[in-house]
Formats: sequence, C-alpha cells, structure tokens
Amino acid sequence: MFAKKMTHIVFLASMLMTRSVFAAVILQYHHVSEKLPAVTSVSSDTFTAHLQYLKENNFKVVPLNTLLQKLKHGLAVGPNTVAITFDDGYDNNITDAAPLLEKFNYPYTIFVNPKLIDEQQSYVMTWDELRTLAKRGALIANHSAQHDYLHKKLMGETHDVWYTRIKQDITWSEQRIKEEVGHNAKLLAYPYGEFNTALQQLVAELGYIGIGQHSGAVGIYSDFTRIPRFPASGIYADLNTLKTKLHSNAFSIAAAQYDNSVTSQSKPIITLTFHNKPFHTGQLACFISGGGTAELTWLNDKSVSITSSHALTLGRSRYNCTAPIKGKPGQYYWYSQPWVIIKSHHDN
Repeated sequence: MFAKKMTHIVFLASMLMTRSVFAAVILQYHHVSEKLPAVTSVSSDTFTAHLQYLKENNFKVVPLNTLLQKLKHGLAVGPNTVAITFDDGYDNNITDAAPLLEKFNYPYTIFVNPKLIDEQQSYVMTWDELRTLAKRGALIANHSAQHDYLHKKLMGETHDVWYTRIKQDITWSEQRIKEEVGHNAKLLAYPYGEFNTALQQLVAELGYIGIGQHSGAVGIYSDFTRIPRFPASGIYADLNTLKTKLHSNAFSIAAAQYDNSVTSQSKPIITLTFHNKPFHTGQLACFISGGGTAELTWLNDKSVSITSSHALTLGRSRYNCTAPIKGKPGQYYWYSQPWVIIKSHHDN
C-alpha cells in the first residue's frame, strides 16, 4: 500500500485555524478561445468573468511557486488565496489570456513542453514569446518535453530504463526552460494529469513538486507529489459552480493509502486518515466521476475506506470527496482521488 507521509510539523494552534490561512485553490486553464475545442477552452468573456469575480470578492492571486513553497513549509498564505495556471503554452495564451490577466494585474503560470517549442510547432508559443510573458510577470514551468504519458513504460522497458528515461525528460525540460527563460521553479505538471506511485517517487527524489488535474484545495497537509487543481475550462467554466470550488478547503489528511493510482483494479480502494475531523462521519460524501456515489466504510473515528459501488471503465476516473465546513454555509472541504484504470499492470 502506498501511504502518503507528511514530512512537516504543524503545531496544534494551526490545527485550529481556518482554511483561509493555511490552504488555497489553484485554477487550471488551457485555451482562452472560442475557435478551439470547447472541452479545454473558455471564451474571453467567460475568462474575464472569472477574473472579475476574484477581484470583486477580494481574492489574492499569487504566483504558484510562492504559494506552494509557503504551504509546503507550513506557512500561512492569507485569506482567499488563489493561483492561476495554464497547460501546454498555446499561442492564444499570449494573444487572448495575457492581456486580460495583465489588466487585472494577476500573476500566472504557464506549463510548457520544451521539445515542442524547439520543433517550432505552430500551436504553441515560441521562446521569444515566453520570454516576453516572463518579463511581464508570468512563471514558465515544466510540463515534460513533449507531453508524453510519463508513467507509461515502453514495450519491454524495465523499471530502471523507464526511470532513467523519465528522469532525463524532466531534467532536460527544466534545463531548457532555464536556458531560454531563466526560470527554474522545479514544478512539474503531469501531462494529462496522470501519475503513478513510481512517478511520484521519482518527482520527489528530484526535488520537484508534482501537479495534477484532479480537483480539490491545496493545504499544508497536501501530498506535494500530487497537488490538485480545479479545471476551469469547458464544462467546468460555469462561474456558478466555480464559486463553490474557489471557496473550498483542504482536508487535514494524515495518510492516503492505496495500491496505485494507475491500476487494473476495477473497484480501487483508498483509505483516508484525518489529522483532525471537524465534521461528522455522516457528512462525508464521495462521488464517482461519471455518476454514482462511492461506498464508505469508517474503520474508526478518523479513518475511512472508500471504494466504487460498480466497476470503473478503462481510462481516467475519480473519487471526489466533500464535507461541509462548520459555520460556513455552502463551503466544503474537498479531496479528489484520481484513477487510471488499465487492463493489466504491465500497461502502467
């Protein structure tokens, strides 16, 4: 079983504090466009509405690296803190997204694929354009060399060979960003949001923070090899539902135990153990992406086992768990467990 081990100490006083001091939300975007696939896009009007909501509701938009380093070291980040990120470095980021972000004076991060930039692929920004944005306040960070599934082994590849190949991919990509832009944040956004235990361990060994696409707030108890973000494009761009996510809180989780997030188990099991549990056991609800509720078995007052009531289909899936925050109507603790269901363990 893979158990998340917390490496920092949080004093009892901090356990009594609210989410607004020791947790935050990260938003994920791809395109700001009305011409590209709707599933990964927001229109300029919708994106502006998101930014306007942040401003009108006194959110503090901060650089992603600053946010994560503070939380990783158990430091306060201030109330209503949020970071804005973009994946893939599409050219509409500079033509459509950047002007709007600059209008609001909001910092943001763009995760890029250096090999695709070097190949001068037409749909991504050039190094010159990224340098321009960096000078205007954007953080440029690592999304792997060419957006491969990093956790997947090639045909006949051993673990050691896979390890060497992916280590080279990550470190080469980081070096190219440093050479071209000067940034060396050591943040890795997993392509497709997919990761397994071995990839998490590699990321930790290299001293990087690993960032996914599963939902939830990030806090001092988060596993920094699998940081959550709330997708805010496509069907997730609706401001009415995004408001709830922006006001969410991170659970105080001491351990998350499961075999592997990439698994051939059709009903994977995760056991969550909470440091403190400021909600009743009956208030925790877990939902399965695609429909249905998960089955919960409380092992004791602070540990719960979660599994699917039906076989998950092949591909990406999630368990999304929430519980109400006492004294804050309409606000929730939020945790997401991503899965990639495969045919056999040889595929991961």
